[in-house]
Amino acid sequence: MRETYAAMAAATPGAYSPDAGPAGRRALKSVCLGYLMEARDGPGRQLCRRQFDTAENMTDALAALTLLANIEDGAGDAALAAFYAQWQNEPLVVDKWFAVQARSRRAGALMPQLIGHPAFDRRNPNKIYALLGAFGANQQAFNSADGAGYRLLADEIIAIDDINPLVAARLARAFDRFKRFDSARQAHARAALEGIRGKPGLSKDTAEVVGKALA
Repeated sequence: MRETYAAMAAATPGAYSPDAGPAGRRALKSVCLGYLMEARDGPGRQLCRRQFDTAENMTDALAALTLLANIEDGAGDAALAAFYAQWQNEPLVVDKWFAVQARSRRAGALMPQLIGHPAFDRRNPNKIYALLGAFGANQQAFNSADGAGYRLLADEIIAIDDINPLVAARLARAFDRFKRFDSARQAHARAALEGIRGKPGLSKDTAEVVGKALA
């Protein structure tokens, strides 16, 4: 993996190119880096942090940041803080920053503070999809055994339904497959869905999605 990573890095020097060849080499480099990070050792982390620090394009920077965001010893937080400090005035890049964290293995712990972050706005659909939409697609965090992921998203759907029913309904689609999971998770998901359905004045769009999920 290290040899392939080094070969792909050496094969994509100079200015960024979106062509298929360089794009494929960057993708393979990122796959190798991901496997190296799974070893959870110093060399892998050093390589990942070096790619993050020296990245000359967003593809390499985000690939490294996505892997660092899974780390719980402070290294991930440091990289996330550095990325936000650099790009905080670029809304579309901040959306990527939200999504990286919402898809991470630490998303369950990170979500409350991300929802309260000054850059998050429930009136902005792009921010909602970047954070809450990505969280709903995070199979590990959203489907946590204690039901916390279901409750968190249900609370946000209830809040957003008053602002943008169409967006709330789309978020509720994250519950479509809850019946495929074990009985305990199903019970948590049903309780969350019933909580949404019980909201006074629930929009027709969201009520339809929730009703189909519970049927």
